[in-house]
Amino acid sequence: MHMSDDLISPAVGIAMCAVSATAIAYSVKNSIKKANFSREKLPMVAVMSVFIFAAQMVNFAIPETGSSGHITGGILLAAMIGAFPAFLSMSAVLIIQCLAFADGGLLALGCNIFNLGVIPCLIVYPLIFEPLAKKNMALASMLAVIAGLQLGAFGVVLQTYASGVAGLPFAAFATSMLPIHLAIGAMEGVVTAVILHFAYATYTRKAVVAFAFMALFAGGVLSQFASEAPDGMEWSIERAYGQQ
Repeated sequence: MHMSDDLISPAVGIAMCAVSATAIAYSVKNSIKKANFSREKLPMVAVMSVFIFAAQMVNFAIPETGSSGHITGGILLAAMIGAFPAFLSMSAVLIIQCLAFADGGLLALGCNIFNLGVIPCLIVYPLIFEPLAKKNMALASMLAVIAGLQLGAFGVVLQTYASGVAGLPFAAFATSMLPIHLAIGAMEGVVTAVILHFAYATYTRKAVVAFAFMALFAGGVLSQFASEAPDGMEWSIERAYGQQ
């Protein structure tokens, strides 16, 4: 769901960069205040960031659609290291992907940080995951991930429409983006629930080592078998243009 510069006007791009930069500054302040980056917590923050970076490289096919998706990881990060550190971690991942791998554009970076970071980590996690996780972590994971992806996908539609440079019809784009990201969210929700169940039942030091190995496995092995089908946003753009 990484947006490219082709979808974004300078006005929308600059405005969203300002919003995301403000969220980053606010998160830094709160993380320092709450000592989220203490010596004891830093290993988990670091290894989770690497794990999410690697996991996003692995696209899985969405059956019967011709599309693919990948884990975004916002809810998983927040559940493991807290909302503000998770948002800063996701922001760092997105910035590296943009600058080093041209995954998402520089103009669209503010949009991507908002859609993939602010929404799941700072909005959905405290409002949906935290209250539900005390009763049913699997349900919390599923609903939070789906809500985060649905809101993020709708954010992409709104930002693209407000930019007016891609010429995508609002209704056609929305009715493609939301259903495909519902399917992606359901699959990510299951993965998130399984990983959190393992992590919460594991001693922290062992969990750090386990996530380090999983990051290596995802980046070094699973990425070689990633689906080559267009991801959910690319697939939605193709369908929206086809309905013009």
